Amino acid sequence: MPISGLSSLLVVCSLMAPAIAAAQEARLRVIAIGAHPDDCDIKFSGTATKLAKAGHAVKFLSVTNGDAGHQTEGGGALAKRRHAETQESARRIGIAEYEVLDNHDGELTPTVDVRRQIIRAIRQWNADIVVAPRPNDYHPDHRYTGVLVQDAAYMVVVPNIVSDVPPLRRNPIFLYYEDGFQKPAPFRPDVVVAIDDVWDTKIDALDAHVSQVYEWLPWVAGTLPQVPKDPAARKKWLAATRSDRIAPAVRAALEKRYGAAQAQQIHHVESFELCEYGRRPNLEELQAMFPK
Repeated sequence: MPISGLSSLLVVCSLMAPAIAAAQEARLRVIAIGAHPDDCDIKFSGTATKLAKAGHAVKFLSVTNGDAGHQTEGGGALAKRRHAETQESARRIGIAEYEVLDNHDGELTPTVDVRRQIIRAIRQWNADIVVAPRPNDYHPDHRYTGVLVQDAAYMVVVPNIVSDVPPLRRNPIFLYYEDGFQKPAPFRPDVVVAIDDVWDTKIDALDAHVSQVYEWLPWVAGTLPQVPKDPAARKKWLAATRSDRIAPAVRAALEKRYGAAQAQQIHHVESFELCEYGRRPNLEELQAMFPK
């Protein structure tokens, strides 16, 4: 390359460097936490797909190993099977990591030991955003996962707690997944993400959890005989059973973010409530972090 051409290239690169650095700095590190090895997929996999496609780093974390969630299988064999399902789901979504902690399914309690595990995971991921269930739910593992994340929310910045991992210098933003429980307070949709464009990927992710979506959950619901045997037919059945009605509060938030006309064309969404713990951005800043 001629000297003049090389000089021009160096000038262009120097001009681009601040923009590249800013873009890299703007990349978010998101950790979604669930009680079981399919919970993050159910509540967050659509948004996770969009975040990952946009270049953000997304991790799923299951606080239990899922070793009780089946009608005929259990123990270490089931935990191993469910771990394999998480890895396949992560591959289909395109997220960076799916970790499963070795705590027993159905026996989770908000102990200091498990709290340390959560603090360590959030710190190691250097999370900007943490998403978890609210601590009011039908399942004790879900409730206690919410409590554990709340209990970790301040401690992630305290150096003398879990001192083997450096503390975060900036408290993450903590969010809750959507749920339908009304007491002690109904879910408030602060962020709504339309996921029609990645709905098929979300169904692919859930489809990876064969032990759950085609076996255990239908058995609990009494619908196991309705599950088709053919893989293509059962995936279509899965999509139909997961097409939930959009709650009125979520619909209103959807219209506010996307406009009334566009919102009427949206059929699948994931929404999140800002937790009172952790960093509290204003809603405009928070919504700007999430893809439309």
